[in-house]
Amino acid sequence: MPSNAETIAHRICPLCEACCGLELKISGNKVIGIRGHDADVFSHGYICPKGASLKDLHEDPDRLRTPLIKRDGKFVEASWDEAFSEIERRLPPLLQAHGADTVATVIGNPSAHKIGLLLYFSRLVRALGTRNVFSASTLDQMPKQLSCGLMFGHWLSFPVPDIERSDFLLILGANPMVSNGSLWTVPDFRGKAKAMRARGGKIVVIDPRRTETAAAADGHHFIRPGADVFLLLGMVHTLFDEKLVRLGALAEYVNGVELVEAAVREFSPESMAARCGIEANVIRTLARRLAGSARAAVYGRMGTCTQEYGTLCSWLIDVLNALTGHLDQEGGAMFAKAPAFAANTAGKPGIGKGVATGRRKSRVSGAPEVMGELPIVCLAEEIQTPGPGQVKALFTIAGNPVLSAPNGPRLSGALDSLEFMVSIDIYLNETTRHADVILPGSSPLEDLHYDVAFPQFSYRNYARYSDPVLPRDDAHPPEWQILLRLAAIAQGKGAQVDVLKLDQELFAEDVKRMAGEHADAVLSALAHLNGPERQIDFALRTGPYGDQFGRTPDGINLAKVKVAPGGIDLGPLQPRIPEMLRTPSGKVELAPEMLLADLSRVRADLAQPAPALVVVGRRQVRSGNSWMHNLPTLAKGPFRCTALVHPTDAHRLGLQSGSKARISSGGRAIDAQVEISEEMMPGVVSLPHGWGHDMPDMRMAVAAERPGVNLNAILDETRRDPLSGNAVLSGVAIEMTALPG
Repeated sequence: MPSNAETIAHRICPLCEACCGLELKISGNKVIGIRGHDADVFSHGYICPKGASLKDLHEDPDRLRTPLIKRDGKFVEASWDEAFSEIERRLPPLLQAHGADTVATVIGNPSAHKIGLLLYFSRLVRALGTRNVFSASTLDQMPKQLSCGLMFGHWLSFPVPDIERSDFLLILGANPMVSNGSLWTVPDFRGKAKAMRARGGKIVVIDPRRTETAAAADGHHFIRPGADVFLLLGMVHTLFDEKLVRLGALAEYVNGVELVEAAVREFSPESMAARCGIEANVIRTLARRLAGSARAAVYGRMGTCTQEYGTLCSWLIDVLNALTGHLDQEGGAMFAKAPAFAANTAGKPGIGKGVATGRRKSRVSGAPEVMGELPIVCLAEEIQTPGPGQVKALFTIAGNPVLSAPNGPRLSGALDSLEFMVSIDIYLNETTRHADVILPGSSPLEDLHYDVAFPQFSYRNYARYSDPVLPRDDAHPPEWQILLRLAAIAQGKGAQVDVLKLDQELFAEDVKRMAGEHADAVLSALAHLNGPERQIDFALRTGPYGDQFGRTPDGINLAKVKVAPGGIDLGPLQPRIPEMLRTPSGKVELAPEMLLADLSRVRADLAQPAPALVVVGRRQVRSGNSWMHNLPTLAKGPFRCTALVHPTDAHRLGLQSGSKARISSGGRAIDAQVEISEEMMPGVVSLPHGWGHDMPDMRMAVAAERPGVNLNAILDETRRDPLSGNAVLSGVAIEMTALPG
């Protein structure tokens, strides 16, 4: 076939949680067209602008393709052997002199879409032996992980709205019309919401901004940012007060109803209304409507997680779903049954160890560990505070915490003080510019792909796989091999380790632990595979739909998924309680002790006046993580890093659209472009996340043309939800002043 012959390839989009199926037209190893894949069993041809930008990402001249080593303060290109040799020269002496905790790791959100990073990061962490593990989870989702872990027994057992069969959907602090779900994988939310309303369903949105989702909904109520907990408590109170509690089929599988009733007794809607900015009769009406709907669900996301009461909000959302009989019921909040990698489908059904937190604490602030991680807001102090266990070296993997974490300037200064830093990334950005060695990641189009996490909270069950679309440079190792080589260096095995042999050894250890006496037969059956493919096949074959290595011949395996380019549809969500529970009691724990105890903060806060002006973030369809601002397809069009301000606030502060204003908090300030908009609640300003591309030594030319400003630069890194450690990014009090000209 001629090299310029056109071919069609299929790929799961790796740029957001919607995970849409794409159809790519290829000619001469170049992408000449991208569209939605109509035959995809999950997304059915839907595509957003992010999917179309994959071509830009692959061809981006700023994307790193060769390792960089810093020499005399400047980056120079190096071979892979030179880069690994530099790491081997510098890392082991640090570990030997100061111990394992001298090294910290940070992994970012893009790793969730890169199977090599996601499956092999833990190999590196175990090899290092460090307890200083940080991730983007404590910037956006740890409250939900903690509340679900406490209630259902595992961190990723997220109930998600069964939107295709729902009659009523209450959405708090989320904008799925733009995100297509977040911790709820639901491509083409707009189409599904339209179909829901066409059959008589209703959607109500609670948000301090009239978002794209709110504008298309049947109802919208403004709420004071950070005050969702007061609304939710008022709604739960109403259910008990008006005798609307109906557990339904879950009655025998729920613990703690009486404890919840006692805990919310003092939080009537009448006492909550002023604090959350929603009238008491509206709070009661929402509770009645939820209880009176045959099939309904409550869903909350970023706005409910990135605040001081993130864990309480996440918990109360599922308390409402449970008390109204909508948890684990068709049309309600249901649990996906992922075909692979899901802890709530493994082991003995209906019971487990549950989760534990605080097994250790951060050295400086004493922040408790959650899900094996420490709050990323603690990273700078762990680097800057002398003493035993001080962090002196850092690995960052597909993360940019200088932009995404609060008080980036402090973290940037801390990174400058490290003795050694290694980054795996596709860009020289605000964080990786501090590294001593940068190892470039792969283009997504050069990687095989299987979604590990997202099928665990998808609106429908499915299995899909993507082969690499374009060839990889022979000199460029896949990301899983990069991580294994780093692990080998940390363990003293050297940079020249046989990574395929090491992978075989580590995989064999895993199989022997999980398969017991059948381990040798399993290893033999998988001997033709290596790397992520071997792990995928093992997980699929031993999963709930798997062929169980021949014991269930009609079951699935990797080979069957590979020959289905649109994937395999595994059906709509089905009730899963009690089998999916992994709590020690074998029941839904509706009243975890630590959550009831945290209500004391709410009581104390009730008497506090609301700030006059606060700031929140916002989602944008042509934006996501900070690196997406370097893609021309997404960067074109109107300037989007603007501060939305309600007209009454603009008049009071003397602001005009297009002018600049100084936004300050805690002695830190940024200057942002103003955009006056009635979609904002008075007293609330909105500025999007991930901007601020004006730092020196970066190589992101498109992003630098319109750098915008970084909201997180003025946020306080010491403020966090005390239970989950999640950073407080929303509802922060600010001052705003007009700038001349």
